Amino acid sequence: MEASLAVTISLHAAVSPSEDPAKVLAASRNILGECAYSVEEGDGMVALRSKELTCLQKIHDQLRDRQVRGAANRLLLRMRDGRRVTMLLNRQAATAGVVALCTSATESPLGPLVVEIETNNPDRLIDWLTAY
Repeated sequence: MEASLAVTISLHAAVSPSEDPAKVLAASRNILGECAYSVEEGDGMVALRSKELTCLQKIHDQLRDRQVRGAANRLLLRMRDGRRVTMLLNRQAATAGVVALCTSATESPLGPLVVEIETNNPDRLIDWLTAY
């Protein structure tokens, strides 16, 4: 793991009136796995925040295991904006603990889980997330 890579991670999702906020929170927790993060709920949203790179380990592992590294690398490079890298994740897949990247917000019927990562070196972060 890239120990010297500083990150600020925000995973957030809108919660529609027809949804159970606890299920959206559970899907979000499935993505970050076992790491330290804070939880914010309310006003039609759920957010998890962390400064620990270990919160991205599950994403890294699934991109590797599902053999989508090349496509993920191209998508993340396209979604990079300065020091921020944004990932859109399919909410239904996240409910099952699967990391499925979306190319647009419309690919996830209830809206995506949005992972925004601020880092001192976005290129190195993308290389690590999509490495073997």
